Amino acid sequence: DQIFFVPVTPEFVTKVIEKVRPDGLFAAFGGQTALNCAVQLHRSGVLQKYGVRVLGTQIESIVATEDREIFKAGVESIGEQCAKSACANTMEEARQVAKEIGFPVLVRAAFALGGLGSGFASNEEDLDVLLTRAFATSSQVIIDECLKGWKELEYEVVRDAKDNCLVVCNMENLDPMGVHTGESIVVAPSQTLNNFEYHHLRAVAIKVIRHFGIVGEANIQYALDPHSSQYRIVEVNARLSRSSALASKATGYPLAYVAAKLALGHDLVSLRNMVTRSTTACFEPSLDYCVVKMPRWDIDKFPTVERTLGTQMKSVGEVMSIARSFPEAMQKALRMVNEGSVGFDESWYLRARAGAAVSKDGNIEEELQKPGPLRMWAIAHAFQQGFTVETVHALTRIDRWFLGKLFSVHQARKRMESLGSLEKLTEAGPEFLRRMKQLGFCDRQIGKAIKDSDLAVMQLRAGWHIRPCVKQVDTLAAEFPAQTNYLYLTYVGEENDVVPLGNEQLAAHKAALYDTAFGSRLEESGFQLPDKMHARASPCQKANASPMWKGKASKQEPPPLELVPSQKPEVPAYIVLGSGCYRIGASVEFDWSGERVPAAGAVRTIRQTGHRALVINCNPETVSTDYDESDRLYFEELTLETVAEIVRFEQPEGTVVSVGGQTPNNLAPKLDQLGIRILGTAAANIDRAEDRSKFSAMCDELGIDQPEWSQFVRLEEATDFARLVGYPVLVRPSYVLSGAAMRVIDDEQQLKGFLGTAAVVEQEFPVVISKYVQGAREIEFDGIGRNGQVINYAISEHVEDAGTHSGDATLLLPAQRLHLETHRRVMHIASQLCKALNISGPFNVQFMALEDSCFSMRSVKVIECNVRASRTVPFVSKTFNVNFIEQATRVMLGQEVSKQKVYAYDFEFVACKAPMFSFLRLSGADPHLGVEMQSTGEVACFGHNAHEAFLKSLIASGVQISKIFEPCGVLLALNPKDKAGVAKYLPLLDEMGFKIFATHGTASFLEASKPQRNANNSAICVTPLAKSADGVVSAITEKTVKLVICTPSSRDSAGQTPGYKIRRKALETG
Repeated sequence: DQIFFVPVTPEFVTKVIEKVRPDGLFAAFGGQTALNCAVQLHRSGVLQKYGVRVLGTQIESIVATEDREIFKAGVESIGEQCAKSACANTMEEARQVAKEIGFPVLVRAAFALGGLGSGFASNEEDLDVLLTRAFATSSQVIIDECLKGWKELEYEVVRDAKDNCLVVCNMENLDPMGVHTGESIVVAPSQTLNNFEYHHLRAVAIKVIRHFGIVGEANIQYALDPHSSQYRIVEVNARLSRSSALASKATGYPLAYVAAKLALGHDLVSLRNMVTRSTTACFEPSLDYCVVKMPRWDIDKFPTVERTLGTQMKSVGEVMSIARSFPEAMQKALRMVNEGSVGFDESWYLRARAGAAVSKDGNIEEELQKPGPLRMWAIAHAFQQGFTVETVHALTRIDRWFLGKLFSVHQARKRMESLGSLEKLTEAGPEFLRRMKQLGFCDRQIGKAIKDSDLAVMQLRAGWHIRPCVKQVDTLAAEFPAQTNYLYLTYVGEENDVVPLGNEQLAAHKAALYDTAFGSRLEESGFQLPDKMHARASPCQKANASPMWKGKASKQEPPPLELVPSQKPEVPAYIVLGSGCYRIGASVEFDWSGERVPAAGAVRTIRQTGHRALVINCNPETVSTDYDESDRLYFEELTLETVAEIVRFEQPEGTVVSVGGQTPNNLAPKLDQLGIRILGTAAANIDRAEDRSKFSAMCDELGIDQPEWSQFVRLEEATDFARLVGYPVLVRPSYVLSGAAMRVIDDEQQLKGFLGTAAVVEQEFPVVISKYVQGAREIEFDGIGRNGQVINYAISEHVEDAGTHSGDATLLLPAQRLHLETHRRVMHIASQLCKALNISGPFNVQFMALEDSCFSMRSVKVIECNVRASRTVPFVSKTFNVNFIEQATRVMLGQEVSKQKVYAYDFEFVACKAPMFSFLRLSGADPHLGVEMQSTGEVACFGHNAHEAFLKSLIASGVQISKIFEPCGVLLALNPKDKAGVAKYLPLLDEMGFKIFATHGTASFLEASKPQRNANNSAICVTPLAKSADGVVSAITEKTVKLVICTPSSRDSAGQTPGYKIRRKALETG
């Protein structure tokens, strides 16, 4: 009903409570941030003062599960055991506790999210490093005994106020203890527990949850000794967590929905089972399939980071696969998490190890011993090198059952490689190929093994009618018929569980959505709403009923995906491709575009207009994979093969690729070649925008200014261009997200080195080199096109100069500092591009403006154009209160949409979007920005002016503003280009009471420039610190300085420069 864009801190939440006077508060739905805030509001008396009830689990129970000492006492009082542990509030206390428990120990920050500030200490030196980091984020640390090598298990438990209690899902980590559960590969249901272990741990989970009085949902984690029946309770999360989302998607049991109902006073017996729509929600799901969750890491974006995985989360997203066996599910997950991976195969390890492997010298034993982002592919490499299951188990401590299944996949791949050709595969027969598909091999993987193309394998499958079955997620053990629209593909089966959506007679609860979910059916201004259409029932369909192609096609030209006329759908249905795995550059903002928004996202707009919507996605964290948000959800890979198979079965009217970010956009040309209809902008025009060379050539033809550029094939062409325009230059691949493999080059040696890396050499599309322009202002244009005409747009500006990736930049909307002529030029160029690309749907153009260039016509230059929804679309839509995605979807559906101009000068507020970074979690990472994106999230706040909005956004992103404005010692460590610019602000810092310190070089410059106080023109005192980096670091550690302003002198510190050491120490000491 109301949304407040404010930081989730006690100060701001208190103001909201004062204003709206709510009756109750949910503490368990916003993760650790919300939980900590609710606890502070309770302790400060705010909730009692305003009569706000905490709904669901009470604060006392929350504190009992979060405070380690209280939790341990509670667990032991019911006869259970935790790991040996103790809390400490000072460094000295912590050292004493560690000695009592005995090294190695686990150090954790209390009340922390994702294991922030945690790690294993083998000795006192390691301990001091971890304690410094932990105390920088929390006032209390927890020291635990080390349980490395034990199995890690989780149970998701639901309990109501009437003490009805059930276990929704149990999950087993493939990685043993020692790796944070958010970093682990997770399998559901557990695969290696015996019957006694499973049921005993289930009974303990229910006993513990009842003891702590939790109402709603909770997660309990265990460590289980693989050599005995000993176990320890690791922790209980009395809130919805990352694991809750996984368990909910793995079982189809809507944990958040049920937890909210229970918190409002309902009980499990009276709530309806969302899978049957007829029985009670008081049931424990029974799974006839296997689920694998795989985390994603973007460690290769941080060259200096510590690559070993541990107790502190470094992953930025995760995928979930569903299949009928563990090998099939694992292979799917490995492809979902990295589009470059074909499955359980050593090739991805060999390709990616330079940027992400734990071992810097390719030592496979070290790679297996120390868990890292490439561990699964490294296991495939080890098997290829002749390692046995027993050897790999000894190195990794991964259960032999899992390794045995993976080894069978490896043997199957070797069998295919021994065939060596498509002809031999054909001779092996259809049953052999079907068995390979049942083990999870994709067409691309099979083609690679037999040295042929994926399209050749796809064609062979089509001829043999080897098709995947469409299966429902059914958790009812055949006791009741499942009514869910939650689907997956598998080759282990003979019949489809459903008919194509366009031919399905909707159940009453689904049909009602079209009448009630979106309010009245009154015609909206500018929109033509079609009448609702009804479908007739259709008989069940065999999985292999219709061939994919008619006739034979060549390898060079992919055959069209034809629909059988008799199977044409009676009700128009459309597929929306989701964003896939969250990663740096594609997070929840693309989920917003694809699915759920306050008014309507792409899926809701399709349904609102009387059509049916299908979603394909593989991300358990996103709203778009809530199966009740669409008419049909396929929890599947976003690959050409999988999308083509779903299109063949469903026969939709069209496919939307422009609202899920870069992943579906990259599929557009290949889907178009298969004859799949792309809604909105034509695939050929998407290619013209994404292909750097084609786009730059088009801009030249249109007379649109851009930095000088050249496409190159040979190294000499790149070096000749760089010499001609002068360094620095920018190397830019095509079809990339978040500036991946993009690099600013300062000299010829760097250019030669970078052009030899796999990031450039293995590019499928052209690589362009351009002049790197410095000192320009960056501008974003988000628009909606209709047949090449702009019908709505927004122009925002970056606070930072061009050169900081747009995803890492701070944005202001409406733009505050741009000249009117700049606005006009941006609008004119964007309109030119929209017309030239004949855009129908969302698009984003990035500009740089050299506003000091006498406002010449050529002062505005184009950086790039993305013919898809950008990460700024949610920010723009929420600021202007105009749903850009709804408009874009209606355009793509072919409806008439009237122009809706927004006049930026009429706004009485300013919105600011600020990035969030995870440098503290990424041990060794250099907190330093550039052209490749590094932020892992974002926040947005509103203010009466730019300064207020900016400060609110900083607070929301976790910056401790009080430290900045509190007079203290401030350290200046500046690169030569920045010294003069910062010097003019010294009188202001002095006036505010800051004591100014500087590194040796910066101090020398400032003393020579003789800065004067504003009040009496006396000299400002600048205290130089020791010449060595160690001396400067000591000043930070000892809190002589509490604020550091450090600008890098090189784009890549390699973890060696004094500036890097200063930045890193400042970060770690808070």
